[in-house]
Amino acid sequence: MTPEAKIYTERIDDIPLLVSQQEKMGIPEVLDRVIRPHGNRQGLSVGWLITGWLSYIVSEGDHRMVEVEGWVADHQESLSHLIPHPVRVKDFTDDRLADVLGLLSKDEVWDEVESQLGQHLIRVYDLKTDRIRLDSTSVSVYHDEEGQTLFRKGHSKDHRPDLAQFKVMLGALDPLGLPVATLVVPGNCADDPLYLPTFRRARKVVGTGGRLYIGDTKMGALETRAFIEAGDDFYLSPLAQVGDVGEIMQELLVPVYEGRQDLQRIETESVKAQEGEGEAGDAEPLALGFEGVRQQQACIDDQEITWQERLLVIHSPQLARKRHKGLDGRLGRAEKALLELTPQRGRGKKQWEDLGKLEGAVEAILKKHRVDGLLEVCYAKEVEKRAVRQYKDRPARTEERIRYVLNVHYNGDAIHQARRMLGWRLFVTNAPKETLDFSEAVKVYRGSAHIEHNFARLKGRPLGIRPFYVQREDHAKGLGRLMSLALRVLTLIEYVVRENLQGDEEALAGLYAGNPKRKTERPTTERLLKAFKGLALTLVELSDQTIRHVTPLSDLQRRILKLVGLSTSIYEDLTLPGDPIPL
Repeated sequence: MTPEAKIYTERIDDIPLLVSQQEKMGIPEVLDRVIRPHGNRQGLSVGWLITGWLSYIVSEGDHRMVEVEGWVADHQESLSHLIPHPVRVKDFTDDRLADVLGLLSKDEVWDEVESQLGQHLIRVYDLKTDRIRLDSTSVSVYHDEEGQTLFRKGHSKDHRPDLAQFKVMLGALDPLGLPVATLVVPGNCADDPLYLPTFRRARKVVGTGGRLYIGDTKMGALETRAFIEAGDDFYLSPLAQVGDVGEIMQELLVPVYEGRQDLQRIETESVKAQEGEGEAGDAEPLALGFEGVRQQQACIDDQEITWQERLLVIHSPQLARKRHKGLDGRLGRAEKALLELTPQRGRGKKQWEDLGKLEGAVEAILKKHRVDGLLEVCYAKEVEKRAVRQYKDRPARTEERIRYVLNVHYNGDAIHQARRMLGWRLFVTNAPKETLDFSEAVKVYRGSAHIEHNFARLKGRPLGIRPFYVQREDHAKGLGRLMSLALRVLTLIEYVVRENLQGDEEALAGLYAGNPKRKTERPTTERLLKAFKGLALTLVELSDQTIRHVTPLSDLQRRILKLVGLSTSIYEDLTLPGDPIPL
């Protein structure tokens, strides 16, 4: 009688690719070198534990610790071949994963991990470190902020001011978007003070001297600019329309209005391609502008420093159109709201008898719609007299009912001046023209899509840090840092594939469902990983042997592995006999 065969199948999908990619990036090696857990700790090392956990997070789009143990049990055969140490299911219990988050939450540990890993990646992948972009985002959580220091209410970039939040600040290589510095801070922190700590951390990774740091208006604080200048590095940032910036802009634009200032025209790449065909001059430019220079000074560490700062006055036609439309909308909404304050008399219609209260309501509307000075409000007092006949002991009399009404007029001069300013922004940089000319500065600043894309990955698919499933603040900080490692994995896969595709004669096809012939030279990591869904490892146990089989790789999958720089053997070797799975 022939004994019955036992068949075991497990999905492997993109797991071999993710584990091998992290090993190539040096993630387990660096983590094991830096993190020294308690001497009595047994089982899988911290580095390889995090590698397995990150593979789960990226592959499944889920950061919940409680789910990892079951996932490892379902993939233990393949993980035991991919990880060069015995893999036990109990290595991935939620308690052990929480301990890992506690280790990552220690600032001195994370600082060393980030420095060593960043330097390793720059060296291995020969990454350019001349430009670093700094930016932050907020992550809303359904946590009570009472008694908390990390989960606090503040300005929400998720448009959820009703929820507590924490903030994540990144310093990333530009335009690659690879994080080199990560800060996880309380949600009520202002953005301005976060730039200097992030700058210091990034500088430990990329070095000092001649690096260009790019940020939004929050990086434009004088102290931040002076600190970067003192470190022999460069900055590029727009200035917020606060303080005397508005007056400086108006003064700089006077020659433009009078036709005495020539404007440099910056074309889009598509327009440049049309040059010589007679169409470029008719197309809308990317930007227009000019530049000036001023002497700047500040005090850093009790030392006065002075430097030359370039002023880049830039006009964006696209931004101007958008803001023109926004201004018209705000004016219309404000006018409507103001007129609704004083309706005609009628049952249930509120009437204003106190001028001071009415003026307060008007100011609130003007402030809400940001049209102070653009709308003029005139007040009129209406008195209605009514004769009242004598009744019993009450003599005949005349009663007066007072109400205030208002009229709204557009301030034409102020609106004209406001419209002329729309689309103009003032940028500052200390980079010399030889390093960063006017046209390049505009294009460099506009390349923020990569870091914004990583923020979208962090808060949506595939990492899905929202909703947030940890309660302790040290675990939250550790999870934010863990997610930045996942961002590094996603970013580098995408970067390497796109770089290698530039040298190939044929773009990559087969990534788009329903359109297999569609080609792309800029695939996302998410689409690349999705191409491996459905691969499986099958074990057939007979009385005298065990047959191992892996779903054959398609031509697309083989090409992706080649573009990533990994061998097909990471899948094919799963058919080789391995060590017994530890209990």
